[in-house]
Amino acid sequence: MKMLIGRLGVGVVVAAFLAVAAARGEKESAPAASRTFAFTYDVALTGLPAGARKARIWIPEAVSGDSQTVTLEGTTGPVPTVETRDPEYGNRILYAELANPSVASAHFTIRYRVTRRDYAGNDAAVSPESVARFLRADRLVPIDGRMKALADEIAGGRREPLEIARALYDYVFKSLRYDKTGTGWGRGDAVWACDARRGNCTDFHSLFIALMRAEKIPARFEIGFPLPAAAAEGEIPGYHCWAEFHVNGRGWIPVDISEAWKAPALHDYFFGHLDANRVQFSIGRDIVLSPRQQGEPLNYFVYPYVEVDGKPSAATTTLTFRNVG
Repeated sequence: MKMLIGRLGVGVVVAAFLAVAAARGEKESAPAASRTFAFTYDVALTGLPAGARKARIWIPEAVSGDSQTVTLEGTTGPVPTVETRDPEYGNRILYAELANPSVASAHFTIRYRVTRRDYAGNDAAVSPESVARFLRADRLVPIDGRMKALADEIAGGRREPLEIARALYDYVFKSLRYDKTGTGWGRGDAVWACDARRGNCTDFHSLFIALMRAEKIPARFEIGFPLPAAAAEGEIPGYHCWAEFHVNGRGWIPVDISEAWKAPALHDYFFGHLDANRVQFSIGRDIVLSPRQQGEPLNYFVYPYVEVDGKPSAATTTLTFRNVG
Protein backbone atom coordinates (compact mmCIF):
# COMPACT_ATOMS: atom_id res chain seq x y z
CA MET A 1 0.00 0.00 0.00
CA LYS A 2 1.49 3.33 -1.08
CA MET A 3 0.88 5.29 2.10
CA LEU A 4 2.96 7.63 4.24
CA ILE A 5 5.19 4.87 5.56
CA GLY A 6 6.21 3.96 2.02
CA ARG A 7 7.67 0.47 2.01
CA LEU A 8 8.55 0.49 5.70
CA GLY A 9 6.63 -1.93 7.89
CA VAL A 10 4.34 -0.63 10.61
CA GLY A 11 6.54 -2.25 13.24
CA VAL A 12 9.60 -0.32 12.03
CA VAL A 13 7.74 2.98 12.14
CA VAL A 14 6.30 2.35 15.60
CA ALA A 15 9.69 1.21 16.91
CA ALA A 16 11.18 4.51 15.78
CA PHE A 17 8.48 6.50 17.57
CA LEU A 18 8.95 4.50 20.76
CA ALA A 19 12.68 5.10 20.62
CA VAL A 20 11.95 8.84 20.60
CA ALA A 21 9.58 8.37 23.54
CA ALA A 22 12.24 6.48 25.47
CA ALA A 23 14.81 9.21 24.78
CA ARG A 24 12.36 11.75 26.22
CA GLY A 25 11.63 9.58 29.23
CA GLU A 26 8.02 9.08 28.12
CA LYS A 27 6.17 5.78 28.54
CA GLU A 28 4.06 4.89 25.52
CA SER A 29 2.83 1.45 24.50
CA ALA A 30 3.33 0.33 20.92
CA PRO A 31 0.02 0.36 19.03
CA ALA A 32 -1.21 -3.20 18.48
CA ALA A 33 -1.29 -4.45 14.88
CA SER A 34 -4.79 -5.88 15.35
CA ARG A 35 -7.40 -6.58 17.99
CA THR A 36 -10.40 -8.94 18.02
CA PHE A 37 -13.24 -8.38 20.45
CA ALA A 38 -16.91 -8.96 21.15
CA PHE A 39 -18.82 -5.67 21.19
CA THR A 40 -22.32 -5.24 22.61
CA TYR A 41 -24.46 -2.19 21.86
CA ASP A 42 -27.45 -2.05 24.21
CA VAL A 43 -30.20 0.57 23.86
CA ALA A 44 -32.97 1.32 26.33
CA LEU A 45 -35.91 3.48 25.28
CA THR A 46 -37.23 4.94 28.50
CA GLY A 47 -40.15 7.11 29.44
CA LEU A 48 -42.37 6.11 26.52
CA PRO A 49 -45.54 8.09 27.26
CA ALA A 50 -48.89 6.41 27.79
CA GLY A 51 -51.00 6.74 24.67
CA ALA A 52 -48.03 7.07 22.31
CA ARG A 53 -48.91 5.93 18.80
CA LYS A 54 -45.51 5.29 17.27
CA ALA A 55 -41.93 5.10 18.52
CA ARG A 56 -39.21 5.04 15.87
CA ILE A 57 -35.56 4.17 16.50
CA TRP A 58 -32.49 4.45 14.27
CA ILE A 59 -29.33 2.67 15.52
CA PRO A 60 -25.97 3.08 13.71
CA GLU A 61 -24.57 -0.23 12.46
CA ALA A 62 -20.87 -1.10 12.36
CA VAL A 63 -19.76 -2.72 9.09
CA SER A 64 -16.61 -4.18 7.58
CA GLY A 65 -14.14 -2.01 5.68
CA ASP A 66 -10.44 -1.49 5.09
CA SER A 67 -9.74 -1.00 8.79
CA GLN A 68 -12.09 -3.54 10.38
CA THR A 69 -13.89 -6.82 9.85
CA VAL A 70 -17.31 -6.88 11.49
CA THR A 71 -19.70 -9.78 12.02
CA LEU A 72 -23.20 -8.92 13.23
CA GLU A 73 -23.83 -11.89 15.52
CA GLY A 74 -27.38 -11.06 16.52
CA THR A 75 -29.99 -8.49 17.44
CA THR A 76 -32.76 -8.71 20.01
CA GLY A 77 -35.64 -6.37 20.70
CA PRO A 78 -39.40 -6.13 21.07
CA VAL A 79 -39.74 -5.87 17.26
CA PRO A 80 -37.41 -6.84 14.41
CA THR A 81 -35.03 -4.27 12.94
CA VAL A 82 -34.52 -3.67 9.23
CA GLU A 83 -31.29 -2.47 7.65
CA THR A 84 -31.32 0.85 5.79
CA ARG A 85 -28.68 3.34 4.58
CA ASP A 86 -28.60 7.08 4.84
CA PRO A 87 -28.90 8.63 1.37
CA GLU A 88 -25.83 10.89 1.47
CA TYR A 89 -23.02 8.86 3.05
CA GLY A 90 -24.32 5.31 2.86
CA ASN A 91 -24.03 4.69 6.61
CA ARG A 92 -25.81 1.49 7.62
CA ILE A 93 -28.72 1.83 10.02
CA LEU A 94 -30.80 -0.65 12.01
CA TYR A 95 -34.32 0.78 12.05
CA ALA A 96 -37.42 -0.27 14.00
CA GLU A 97 -40.91 1.00 14.77
CA LEU A 98 -43.05 0.27 17.81
CA ALA A 99 -46.72 0.86 17.08
CA ASN A 100 -48.87 1.80 20.08
CA PRO A 101 -46.22 0.77 22.64
CA SER A 102 -47.97 -0.61 25.69
CA VAL A 103 -44.97 -0.38 28.06
CA ALA A 104 -42.89 2.59 29.26
CA SER A 105 -39.57 1.14 28.14
CA ALA A 106 -38.11 -1.11 25.45
CA HIS A 107 -34.65 -2.63 24.93
CA PHE A 108 -32.63 -3.45 21.82
CA THR A 109 -29.32 -5.30 21.93
CA ILE A 110 -26.90 -5.67 19.02
CA ARG A 111 -23.95 -8.06 19.32
CA TYR A 112 -20.85 -7.89 17.12
CA ARG A 113 -17.55 -9.65 16.69
CA VAL A 114 -14.94 -7.19 15.43
CA THR A 115 -11.34 -7.44 14.27
CA ARG A 116 -9.79 -4.01 14.04
CA ARG A 117 -6.44 -3.47 12.31
CA ASP A 118 -3.72 -0.85 12.40
CA TYR A 119 -4.86 1.33 9.51
CA ALA A 120 -2.68 3.37 7.17
CA GLY A 121 -5.35 4.48 4.73
CA ASN A 122 -6.82 3.29 1.46
CA ASP A 123 -5.02 3.93 -1.83
CA ALA A 124 -7.83 2.68 -4.07
CA ALA A 125 -8.72 5.04 -6.92
CA VAL A 126 -11.85 7.14 -6.36
CA SER A 127 -13.95 9.31 -8.63
CA PRO A 128 -14.18 13.09 -8.18
CA GLU A 129 -17.90 12.66 -7.49
CA SER A 130 -17.24 10.38 -4.53
CA VAL A 131 -15.11 12.98 -2.72
CA ALA A 132 -17.06 16.10 -3.74
CA ARG A 133 -19.23 16.06 -0.59
CA PHE A 134 -16.09 16.21 1.53
CA LEU A 135 -15.13 19.55 0.00
CA ARG A 136 -18.34 21.29 1.07
CA ALA A 137 -19.15 23.00 4.34
CA ASP A 138 -21.21 21.47 7.15
CA ARG A 139 -23.47 23.44 9.43
CA LEU A 140 -20.76 23.72 12.11
CA VAL A 141 -17.80 23.36 9.75
CA PRO A 142 -17.53 26.51 7.61
CA ILE A 143 -14.85 26.73 4.94
CA ASP A 144 -14.84 30.40 3.97
CA GLY A 145 -14.30 33.72 5.74
CA ARG A 146 -12.13 33.29 8.83
CA MET A 147 -11.47 29.62 8.13
CA LYS A 148 -10.19 30.30 4.64
CA ALA A 149 -7.97 33.16 5.83
CA LEU A 150 -6.53 31.06 8.64
CA ALA A 151 -5.98 28.03 6.40
CA ASP A 152 -4.14 30.16 3.84
CA GLU A 153 -1.96 31.63 6.56
CA ILE A 154 -1.02 28.21 7.94
CA ALA A 155 -0.45 26.74 4.47
CA GLY A 156 2.01 29.54 3.90
CA GLY A 157 2.29 29.14 0.15
CA ARG A 158 2.73 25.36 0.22
CA ARG A 159 1.27 23.64 -2.83
CA GLU A 160 1.63 19.91 -2.16
CA PRO A 161 -1.53 18.57 -0.44
CA LEU A 162 0.48 16.34 1.92
CA GLU A 163 2.60 19.28 3.04
CA ILE A 164 -0.48 21.44 3.57
CA ALA A 165 -2.20 18.64 5.50
CA ARG A 166 0.81 18.21 7.77
CA ALA A 167 0.98 21.94 8.44
CA LEU A 168 -2.73 22.03 9.36
CA TYR A 169 -2.39 18.87 11.49
CA ASP A 170 0.50 20.41 13.42
CA TYR A 171 -1.39 23.69 13.84
CA VAL A 172 -4.40 22.00 15.44
CA PHE A 173 -2.13 19.79 17.57
CA LYS A 174 -0.21 22.80 18.92
CA SER A 175 -3.12 25.27 19.18
CA LEU A 176 -5.76 23.20 20.97
CA ARG A 177 -5.68 21.35 24.25
CA TYR A 178 -7.80 18.32 25.13
CA ASP A 179 -10.11 19.80 27.75
CA LYS A 180 -13.72 18.86 28.45
CA THR A 181 -14.40 21.34 31.24
CA GLY A 182 -17.10 23.96 31.03
CA THR A 183 -19.51 24.15 28.12
CA GLY A 184 -19.31 24.41 24.35
CA TRP A 185 -17.04 21.44 23.70
CA GLY A 186 -18.19 18.25 21.94
CA ARG A 187 -20.42 19.82 19.28
CA GLY A 188 -17.77 19.86 16.60
CA ASP A 189 -18.14 23.59 16.08
CA ALA A 190 -14.98 24.54 14.17
CA VAL A 191 -15.30 28.28 14.89
CA TRP A 192 -15.83 27.65 18.61
CA ALA A 193 -12.81 25.33 18.73
CA CYS A 194 -10.69 27.89 16.90
CA ASP A 195 -11.62 30.60 19.43
CA ALA A 196 -11.69 28.48 22.60
CA ARG A 197 -8.52 26.54 21.65
CA ARG A 198 -9.74 23.48 23.50
CA GLY A 199 -12.27 20.67 23.30
CA ASN A 200 -12.55 16.96 22.67
CA CYS A 201 -11.90 14.82 19.61
CA THR A 202 -14.96 16.24 17.83
CA ASP A 203 -13.64 19.77 18.16
CA PHE A 204 -10.06 18.93 17.16
CA HIS A 205 -11.12 17.18 13.97
CA SER A 206 -13.87 19.61 13.01
CA LEU A 207 -11.31 22.41 12.98
CA PHE A 208 -8.88 20.28 10.97
CA ILE A 209 -11.59 19.36 8.44
CA ALA A 210 -12.69 22.99 8.06
CA LEU A 211 -9.13 24.11 7.37
CA MET A 212 -8.49 21.24 4.94
CA ARG A 213 -11.66 21.88 2.95
CA ALA A 214 -10.84 25.59 2.89
CA GLU A 215 -7.64 24.57 1.07
CA LYS A 216 -9.73 22.42 -1.32
CA ILE A 217 -8.46 19.13 0.11
CA PRO A 218 -11.30 16.62 0.71
CA ALA A 219 -11.58 15.64 4.38
CA ARG A 220 -14.19 13.53 6.16
CA PHE A 221 -15.35 13.03 9.74
CA GLU A 222 -15.45 9.47 11.13
CA ILE A 223 -16.81 8.34 14.47
CA GLY A 224 -17.07 5.23 16.61
CA PHE A 225 -15.94 4.08 20.03
CA PRO A 226 -12.53 3.66 21.69
CA LEU A 227 -11.29 0.56 23.48
CA PRO A 228 -8.86 0.95 26.39
CA ALA A 229 -5.51 -0.41 25.26
CA ALA A 230 -4.71 -2.07 28.58
CA ALA A 231 -8.14 -3.57 29.38
CA ALA A 232 -9.42 -6.96 28.23
CA GLU A 233 -13.09 -6.16 28.86
CA GLY A 234 -15.33 -3.51 30.28
CA GLU A 235 -17.79 -0.72 29.62
CA ILE A 236 -17.04 2.09 27.17
CA PRO A 237 -18.04 5.50 28.56
CA GLY A 238 -18.19 7.51 25.34
CA TYR A 239 -17.46 7.93 21.66
CA HIS A 240 -14.27 8.77 19.76
CA CYS A 241 -13.81 10.40 16.36
CA TRP A 242 -11.02 11.06 13.89
CA ALA A 243 -10.62 12.26 10.29
CA GLU A 244 -9.33 11.22 6.89
CA PHE A 245 -8.20 13.39 4.00
CA HIS A 246 -7.83 12.52 0.33
CA VAL A 247 -4.85 13.11 -1.93
CA ASN A 248 -4.90 12.10 -5.58
CA GLY A 249 -2.58 9.18 -6.13
CA ARG A 250 -2.32 8.46 -2.39
CA GLY A 251 -5.95 7.85 -1.48
CA TRP A 252 -7.56 8.38 1.93
CA ILE A 253 -5.08 9.12 4.73
CA PRO A 254 -6.19 9.00 8.40
CA VAL A 255 -5.31 11.37 11.24
CA ASP A 256 -6.13 11.34 14.94
CA ILE A 257 -5.00 14.65 16.40
CA SER A 258 -6.64 14.32 19.81
CA GLU A 259 -4.99 10.94 20.43
CA ALA A 260 -1.67 12.44 19.33
CA TRP A 261 -2.24 15.26 21.85
CA LYS A 262 -2.75 12.68 24.61
CA ALA A 263 0.28 10.61 23.51
CA PRO A 264 2.81 13.10 22.13
CA ALA A 265 5.40 10.40 21.41
CA LEU A 266 2.98 9.10 18.75
CA HIS A 267 2.46 12.52 17.17
CA ASP A 268 4.02 11.38 13.87
CA TYR A 269 2.29 7.99 13.98
CA PHE A 270 -1.19 9.51 14.15
CA PHE A 271 -0.55 11.50 10.97
CA GLY A 272 -1.22 8.65 8.56
CA HIS A 273 -2.19 5.88 10.99
CA LEU A 274 -4.97 4.77 13.31
CA ASP A 275 -4.39 2.20 16.01
CA ALA A 276 -6.51 -0.92 16.49
CA ASN A 277 -8.13 0.24 19.75
CA ARG A 278 -11.38 1.47 18.24
CA VAL A 279 -14.42 0.49 16.17
CA GLN A 280 -15.99 2.74 13.53
CA PHE A 281 -19.75 3.24 13.13
CA SER A 282 -20.37 6.12 10.71
CA ILE A 283 -18.97 8.99 8.68
CA GLY A 284 -20.18 12.50 7.95
CA ARG A 285 -22.13 15.32 9.58
CA ASP A 286 -25.63 16.78 9.16
CA ILE A 287 -27.03 13.30 8.62
CA VAL A 288 -30.49 12.63 7.21
CA LEU A 289 -31.58 9.15 8.22
CA SER A 290 -33.52 6.50 6.33
CA PRO A 291 -36.47 6.45 6.67
CA ARG A 292 -36.16 10.21 7.09
CA GLN A 293 -36.55 11.56 10.60
CA GLN A 294 -38.99 14.39 11.26
CA GLY A 295 -36.39 16.27 13.30
CA GLU A 296 -33.34 18.17 12.11
CA PRO A 297 -30.38 16.39 10.46
CA LEU A 298 -28.12 14.81 13.07
CA ASN A 299 -24.90 16.61 13.92
CA TYR A 300 -23.20 13.19 13.89
CA PHE A 301 -24.46 9.63 14.24
CA VAL A 302 -22.94 7.32 16.81
CA TYR A 303 -25.75 6.97 19.37
CA PRO A 304 -29.34 5.92 18.64
CA TYR A 305 -31.85 8.50 17.55
CA VAL A 306 -35.45 8.09 18.73
CA GLU A 307 -38.68 9.87 17.84
CA VAL A 308 -42.02 9.32 19.57
CA ASP A 309 -44.97 10.65 17.57
CA GLY A 310 -42.56 12.78 15.57
CA LYS A 311 -40.69 14.35 18.49
CA PRO A 312 -37.14 13.46 19.65
CA SER A 313 -37.11 11.19 22.68
CA ALA A 314 -34.52 9.86 25.10
CA ALA A 315 -32.57 6.64 24.91
CA THR A 316 -29.84 5.22 27.14
CA THR A 317 -26.93 3.43 25.50
CA THR A 318 -24.66 0.92 27.24
CA LEU A 319 -21.56 -0.27 25.38
CA THR A 320 -19.39 -3.17 26.47
CA PHE A 321 -16.50 -5.12 24.97
CA ARG A 322 -14.50 -8.26 25.66
CA ASN A 323 -11.28 -9.33 23.97
CA VAL A 324 -11.52 -12.58 22.04
CA GLY A 325 -8.52 -14.88 21.70
